[in-house]
Amino acid sequence: MKIIDKINKALEDDRCFWSFEYFPPKTQQGVMNLYDRIERMCNLGPLFIDVTWRWGGKSSDLTLELCSNSQTVYGVEANMHMTCTNTNFGLIKEALAKAKDQGVQNILALRGDLPDGTVEFDPSVGEFKYAIDLVRYIRKTYGDYFCISVAGYPEGCVGPEDVDRDIQHLKAKQDAGADIVVTQLFYDVDNYVAWVAKCRAAGITIPILPGIMPIQNYGGFKRMTDLCRISVPQEIWDRLEPIKDDDRAVKDYGIEVAVDMIGRLRDAGVRGFHFYTINLERSTRMVLEQLQLVPTVHEVRPLPWSPSLSEKRAGENVRPIFWRNHARSYIKRTELWDEFPNGRWGDARSPAYGELVHGEQVRLTADQAAAKWGLPTTVADVKRLFVRYCQGRLDTLPWSDTPLQPESLGIQSGLARINAHGFLTINSQPSCNGAPSSDKAHGWGPSNGFVYKKAYLEFFASPADVTALLARLERCPTVTYYAVTKGGELLTNCVEDGPNAVTWGVFPGKEILQPTIVERVSFLAWKDEAFEFWNAWARAYARDSASAALLADVSDSWYLVNIVENNFQKSPDSIFELFDGLGEPLVDAE
Repeated sequence: MKIIDKINKALEDDRCFWSFEYFPPKTQQGVMNLYDRIERMCNLGPLFIDVTWRWGGKSSDLTLELCSNSQTVYGVEANMHMTCTNTNFGLIKEALAKAKDQGVQNILALRGDLPDGTVEFDPSVGEFKYAIDLVRYIRKTYGDYFCISVAGYPEGCVGPEDVDRDIQHLKAKQDAGADIVVTQLFYDVDNYVAWVAKCRAAGITIPILPGIMPIQNYGGFKRMTDLCRISVPQEIWDRLEPIKDDDRAVKDYGIEVAVDMIGRLRDAGVRGFHFYTINLERSTRMVLEQLQLVPTVHEVRPLPWSPSLSEKRAGENVRPIFWRNHARSYIKRTELWDEFPNGRWGDARSPAYGELVHGEQVRLTADQAAAKWGLPTTVADVKRLFVRYCQGRLDTLPWSDTPLQPESLGIQSGLARINAHGFLTINSQPSCNGAPSSDKAHGWGPSNGFVYKKAYLEFFASPADVTALLARLERCPTVTYYAVTKGGELLTNCVEDGPNAVTWGVFPGKEILQPTIVERVSFLAWKDEAFEFWNAWARAYARDSASAALLADVSDSWYLVNIVENNFQKSPDSIFELFDGLGEPLVDAE
């Protein structure tokens, strides 16, 4: 979708909106970390994100990949930067064709930063000299397919003496087909408001989004404002001087400045704000929270998972619960499916899951893994890690890059208890009997609806513990389960292989939605991935170490189990009663 349409709708509703800018990291580890950050920050409800690319198109492939995956995996519109500086025609032509092919419909057309070590712009290099040339080419070649953004400079592209000339250039870019203006960062609100008035007087009518960059540290702030020739009110320098060596104090003051700026801009009638995040999360989140610009549940969670913006997945409204913490993997392994939402849910002849992609399970180096998870040499050591995660004292495990989902916080004690007994949980969902769709923990979907969930647990357990548990479950007619080894030995009490809906919602004027399911074939596809996390974790240690041997043994001999309590009217904690008296407890369990 073109972001100009979303912006116009927000302006029509007189509703504030915001967007985030990221840059492509230079390492694969950095890329993976950025994906995680984008996923978390999507919960802040950005109208869109944009991703930069370096001069000469050095990061063009990665920029497109980040944009495409953000749309497909996280369901947020992406605006792809494209620069002219030292960029040949062939690369731009190819990048635009790939963008259209991958459903990226928004381009920010820029002249671009100067090459490293260059101090002056040389218009003789490259087929496109200025951003307006790129705007004209895109419009001539693709018509109205792309929404085109361009840059605006409230204090002049080079300096204040260029402001009036820059406004005329901006008007020319609008006339050439630009839809939106995104401005350079600034800190002088009065000057910005006056500049916008000049733009409107010059006939510029398209939306103008102010660029907001919260101050992160003194040195970086001084370098950035010097580089971009940005004027900074003396009051800001005066407040920064006594705290310039205290990075935390500087960050907190930067949040205060941004909150004040946006408040004044809102008073002046501004409704959209573009955050230069420099790939950081805290300051942007704190600014939005302090301004109480918090999106509604409906805006952030139209479904329990983030709907893809891929055209092929436009009708997708159901997914297996197993990949809840691994959306990228699920998207990748189902990218060859040609039918959504049915996929393989309605037709046994549907395409199978794609191959597991190895090497993406544990992204930490050996030193990082040891620092976070220690050197486990016994099953008790592993239990302690899982217990700490459930208690919120450990922020990640190999199976989850983020803390517990908010909905599971209410069952923390039950999770910690069964983990201490050797049932190592990697996914969970409490029961829910008709919570409002606006509920902060359980809600999703349109307003004035109600959501329902069956209690669900997924965990690893030893063969002895599985045998004892399954014997107990045979006396529980409302509980269904699947248990499988790494080698594929499957135990189940499910008579049919069809999907079992574990989440559903009832909304005014709509059919009942059942977006999350448990299903045999999907579980068997997921189990390869789930067991591979043990092996990937083991590879973080020396091959002949006790830690690597322990983790490999668990992977080779334990079961992956999921159980569903189909009586959703039971209390969320009742599912843990199934484990009473089972397993070997930790002697020092906290």
